[in-house]
Amino acid sequence: MKPLTLKHLRYFEALAVHGHFGRAAEACLISQPALSLQIKDLEDIIGGALVERTTREVRLTALGEDLIEHSRDILQRVEDLDALARKRSGPFAGRLRIGVIPTVAPYLLPRIVNALSDKFPDLLLEPKETITQSLVREILASRLDVAIVALPISEPELREFALFDEEFLLVRPSDDADEPVPSPLALPQMQLMLLEEGHCFRDQALSFCNSSGVFARQIMEGSSLSTLVQMVSAGIGVTLIPEMARDFETRGTDVSIARFKEDIPNRTIGMIWRKTNPLTDELMEIGALIRRAAERPTPSP
Repeated sequence: MKPLTLKHLRYFEALAVHGHFGRAAEACLISQPALSLQIKDLEDIIGGALVERTTREVRLTALGEDLIEHSRDILQRVEDLDALARKRSGPFAGRLRIGVIPTVAPYLLPRIVNALSDKFPDLLLEPKETITQSLVREILASRLDVAIVALPISEPELREFALFDEEFLLVRPSDDADEPVPSPLALPQMQLMLLEEGHCFRDQALSFCNSSGVFARQIMEGSSLSTLVQMVSAGIGVTLIPEMARDFETRGTDVSIARFKEDIPNRTIGMIWRKTNPLTDELMEIGALIRRAAERPTPSP
């Protein structure tokens, strides 16, 4: 019988996350047959079927569910040991896997990379952009060290570190520049356009408008802030963007920007990481550096 290895557990964890051999193999940077072979070896070692294979997806068996709990605990402890080793060899050396939500990444990530590279030249950054739910899962599964998201997350296993607050701005056609700024409840009646489901910025905007479900038919969706702003420029409706996106997304477009006078919508951007991560002190120092980088004006594209 082959010995159980961390590689087996990492491949199995990837399969549990993606629920599909092809996507899991792609995430692990191996071929699908190679992944299938590793999972079969693991099943032989454990002594039972770990997954139910269907044409569309993979489901964990009861044995698989038990194993994934233990696997994730083992993998997290290994990552913590790796972090501890990095701390002893030098607190700001080695890789830092950092996730960023899409409504922050294009505007802040370049400044983060430059600031950290200048301050800590031995730090190897591995950035990843995806939505909040995915980032939280990856942090908990030890596939990311830290993530920049909108707070609060309210996950008991994660530490939160606030970076800064920013307002939401109203983007509307340039012909409306002299019109009064509408109230939050009036926005959906103006054909409000928001990001598609899964983006936390969408949920924050809906909360501000108090329109969750009420005006669903009047809400149009886009895959990015850039798409939404371009649609406004074409005269289709109005949208909200975070202040950090203003110069980047509205340059060269036929839109006007307005600030809300009362009940000003805003969000808190911060960092999250596992409470068990031994690099907490270093991550807080990195957070302070990111906070200073965010205070600088956003460069034009």
